[in-house]
Amino acid sequence: MPKVVPIQQYQNKPFEELRDIFTNDLQHVEEFTRSRLSSDVRLINEMSTYQQDSGGKKLRALLTLASAKLNGYEGLSHIHLASCVELIHNATLLHDDVIDNSTKRRGRTTSNIVFGNQASILIGDYLLSRCFEIMVDVGSLEILKLLSSVSAEISQGEVLQLQHEKQININEQTYLNIIEKKTASLFGAATKVGAILGKKSENEKSALLSYGKNLGMVFQITDDILDYFSTKNFGKDIGNDFLENKITLPIIVLFQKANDEEKKIIEGFFKVKGKKADLDYMLSLFKKYDVMNACKNRARYFSEVASDALGIYKDTRLRKILKELCFDLVNRAS
Repeated sequence: MPKVVPIQQYQNKPFEELRDIFTNDLQHVEEFTRSRLSSDVRLINEMSTYQQDSGGKKLRALLTLASAKLNGYEGLSHIHLASCVELIHNATLLHDDVIDNSTKRRGRTTSNIVFGNQASILIGDYLLSRCFEIMVDVGSLEILKLLSSVSAEISQGEVLQLQHEKQININEQTYLNIIEKKTASLFGAATKVGAILGKKSENEKSALLSYGKNLGMVFQITDDILDYFSTKNFGKDIGNDFLENKITLPIIVLFQKANDEEKKIIEGFFKVKGKKADLDYMLSLFKKYDVMNACKNRARYFSEVASDALGIYKDTRLRKILKELCFDLVNRAS
């Protein structure tokens, strides 16, 4: 069994604490994933290796591992299922980059640019296929149903987003529905998996599902905020969503607050490909209407709900770290 680092008092931020605690397990997840993606088709090996080496915090895998420990699970299935969660996530990234014609992710050229759109779609499908093989090997019908339904929900979110593409007057609830399906659903599945492995009650499973889903909402909202307000290097340029005509929460909130003349100008920006000069104007409007704080208030709501969901569990250091993570994700948008 992989060695687990004891939970101690840390001075680091909650994500860093989780990473320190589960460093050894994460290494096993990485090794297991590479072994399951191995193929005698050269291009598959090249592309899957390129995708794995592209970085990322592995937050969803960490949540799977942490949830399993929180629920007292002892075994190896948490390693395999953390791999599954990452495979689903990476498959969606491959598909997203093709749909969005993305050229950069996590600070490097996307697979669709390096290998082409067709290959990227097929490799995304390959990752999902391997994921389902792993789930079958784990042997839990409940987990198989959970992760299968999440894969379908993510696809529904993609289609819903496509359906509302460039609709500047999209309402906030539709945006929340999209990110709940596209992002939050996988976070929820990642945390619920631990309660299933630990053979916990339905109440505990529901609590972990709520925690993960609401944490996922916080993550996506703050990610959308950072696209316009980040002063740090998060692997993408400021305003990239605007330049790609993506309607995210900052744009929705701004459109709600802008006057009629400003709304007409904003609508015009989203009828053509975004320009840097237009972005500068948008950033001035964000400042005028204090859009960042309005968006952060939305994220804070979901962070409170996520934190409260863990109240069913005993007050341990791991629970404390997971609760702190909810608010630290909001603060990363500062």
